[in-house]
Amino acid sequence: MTAPFEQVDMSEQDIAQTLTEAKAVLPQAVFEKIEIIVRAYSTLLKVLEDKDISLARLRKILFGPTSEKSRQVLGLHTTGDPARLTCGGLACPHGSPDPKTSGKPKARRPPPPGHGRNGQAAYSGAATEKVPHHRLKPGQCCPGCRKGKIYDQRNRPGILVRVMGQPPLAATIYELQKLRCNLCGEIFEADPPAGVGRDKYDETAASMIALFRYGGGFPWNRLHKLQGGIGIPLPPSTQWEIVRDAAKRLEPAFEELQRAAAQGKLIHNDDTPMKILAWMGKRREATLREAANGRAPEDPKPDRTGIFTSGIVSSLKDRRIALFFTGLKHAGENLKALLAKRNPGLRSPIQMCDALARNVPQNFKTILANCLAHGRRQFVDQAPNFPRECKHILDVLGSVYKNDAIAKKRELSDAQRLKFHQDRSGPQMEKLRAWMQTQITDKKIEPNSGMGEAIAYMLKHWEKLTLFLNKAGAPLDNNICERALKKAILHRKNSLFYKTDNGAHVGDLYMSLIHTCDLNGVDPFDYLTQLQRHAKELRAHPDQWMPWNYRPATTTLTGATPRSPPPR
Repeated sequence: MTAPFEQVDMSEQDIAQTLTEAKAVLPQAVFEKIEIIVRAYSTLLKVLEDKDISLARLRKILFGPTSEKSRQVLGLHTTGDPARLTCGGLACPHGSPDPKTSGKPKARRPPPPGHGRNGQAAYSGAATEKVPHHRLKPGQCCPGCRKGKIYDQRNRPGILVRVMGQPPLAATIYELQKLRCNLCGEIFEADPPAGVGRDKYDETAASMIALFRYGGGFPWNRLHKLQGGIGIPLPPSTQWEIVRDAAKRLEPAFEELQRAAAQGKLIHNDDTPMKILAWMGKRREATLREAANGRAPEDPKPDRTGIFTSGIVSSLKDRRIALFFTGLKHAGENLKALLAKRNPGLRSPIQMCDALARNVPQNFKTILANCLAHGRRQFVDQAPNFPRECKHILDVLGSVYKNDAIAKKRELSDAQRLKFHQDRSGPQMEKLRAWMQTQITDKKIEPNSGMGEAIAYMLKHWEKLTLFLNKAGAPLDNNICERALKKAILHRKNSLFYKTDNGAHVGDLYMSLIHTCDLNGVDPFDYLTQLQRHAKELRAHPDQWMPWNYRPATTTLTGATPRSPPPR
């Protein structure tokens, strides 16, 4: 029989000291494996100290959640009538299956629209080439009946979509003829073809590298290996130099995006952890010394060790703007700096965020709304321990989201949507509030339990969580900002960190431009390319070169129509 483990109490400092001593005597490869095991074990012990931890929640923490849908959370399966549920074939407290419907085969749902093969319209970036018939021409005698004449069906051509592979960055070698005078020795070199510049890297190269790096999360080394494997080398240092130099030309567009976003009537914000090596470890002391001499970023905070990427999504009448800011500032501080550019004559914007105080801008009034999805998620975590209570709450919140989907489908105005929610969602939410208060006052739920804390969170922030019932245009949740932050999270997952504040700023610039294009149905590759090719015009009139209006300016200057935007 295996002897029980001996319990040893060690602080984080003790663990760090032990690892330091082990590193001095162990081979590097062995030490790295041991360090990973120790760190993972330490993290696991911290998680297990939570009094409300369950096996399901521990599995979700370690491996990530699969879904937060009610059926997945509660382990329920519908059997015809949504009110009748079964729990994986076991005795279910939520109801029993209907004998009239349980034996009948379920009707197959029609496939949702948009699934299947992509049609011609989906290939907005493809070149179109008209191909005449290989032997027939309009006006000739029909080779079939020998009596009629054939005519051109201009509006109904045959369609063949041919997709070909090519490198992310291609290269062409131009051998320019040189002529030399045999008497004076002067050399005459041919000019490059029309439209080919003397620079080695075209503007499209910077656009493509930026899309891979900051739009798709590709690390420098991964793209370097990919390009090297197809015979077009692109070293990581070269990639950085290309996007860094292009970012200087794109800076006016980033600044104009911030000015436009500050005027939004609805602003979402949140942040996620990030790493900048200049503010970590021994480098931090050097950066702080530089800050004292005025050479580092403004407003350094020596007592703050956290580094964040703040995501801000601003909604105007017919467009959305995404902004990213990486550094020592929290989301609320970055939002305050942005709102300083707001027109003083405008009304206070609606701000949607979670309930953390650091998301709220200090000394700047906003109409604050909190994310209903965050409140719902707390009940999702408690579903294994309180299935009946959580089912009741999730059902009510589910009906609210269904009402919101109906309002969007009907394309209701903000005022109409408010009235719709007040009529349909308002009574349900008031009943839910009274029910949750009863659970605590009648001591049906222990206040210190996980379920009690989830209910307390909802009741404490009720007015902000239900602002959509009192203010026209207020959203239900902050999901659009959390989806935007996935770009920063993808970058962190693949590239791990930024090296300096300048590197972080370049990443913020490209992510902001790229994701704003995504939100407005604009081709980001074409947009970045056109901005670089018209950098002079961009500096002079940045407001005419935003993702939603740059196409007319490009057509006026070049006479050519930019690439069509991708289908929404």
